[in-house]
Amino acid sequence: MVWGKILGRILYYLAVPQRRTVRRNLRFSYPQWPQNKIRRVTKRFFKHFGTTILEIVQMGFFSREDMRNRIQVVGEENARAALRANKGIVVISAHLGNWEVGLQTATCYFDLPVTGIAKKMRNARLEQIIYNYRTRFGNKILYKRGALPEMMQVLRQGGVLGVMMDVSRRFDGVEVEFFGHRATATPVAALLALRCKSPVLPVYCLRNPAGNLIVHIEPPVVMERTNNLRKDLVTNTQKITNRVEAAVRRKPEQWLWTLKRWKEFYPVLYPQSAKRLHKIKMKAQQKRKGVTGL
Repeated sequence: MVWGKILGRILYYLAVPQRRTVRRNLRFSYPQWPQNKIRRVTKRFFKHFGTTILEIVQMGFFSREDMRNRIQVVGEENARAALRANKGIVVISAHLGNWEVGLQTATCYFDLPVTGIAKKMRNARLEQIIYNYRTRFGNKILYKRGALPEMMQVLRQGGVLGVMMDVSRRFDGVEVEFFGHRATATPVAALLALRCKSPVLPVYCLRNPAGNLIVHIEPPVVMERTNNLRKDLVTNTQKITNRVEAAVRRKPEQWLWTLKRWKEFYPVLYPQSAKRLHKIKMKAQQKRKGVTGL
């Protein structure tokens, strides 16, 4: 998509803070890459991102039939086998390729609604637009705060639950290793799979060299089960994270490198975020002192 690449080129030059974050993350993840390759992949990322934005807008006008005809699905047998088990499916994915279109395609292709786990946006109007887009083919959205019982109910009724595994979790995450560095990840996918005995399928919507989108449904992540739930959560969340990392390594220019994935353990990577966090902590401390002094 030519216009998408043009948009990406514009964003590359205008979105300076985001461009810096992309380069820092790439240097951190690929220390062996020379500087010219970092710049090259950064430019490719912005072209991909611009294309993704226009695709999302364009496909907002597509019908179910359009989605089925335009987007190829690879690994259908993995989904069919998981559905036959009738234990529900935990779909794990990442901000890789065109993740929004991937969610729509899964619903249209299998005629089975996907319940996505999301965080509610602060801007109510923008949240409503995104909600309408995601649910227009019958998908459902659960907002993660306090939603664990509803998630388990979806799986026990044989439904499909989608969890994004590449976002940093400050309060409810477990420690994992991602690209050889400490990070946090949500344990909810592992917890649900262990509790409900549901298969865990990695699914990504990636762009091929010709520019076409292909939904890849990978074989399930084999869960480890012992008598130690806490240990199992950490072990299996790491296994899931390993699958996400492998997918990103195959298409590095298609991952959302603007995410502050390592901010809990390496705040120096994101100076502006570190400053904001420091101010928030200072204000909280001052407020506590004020309350104590009353």
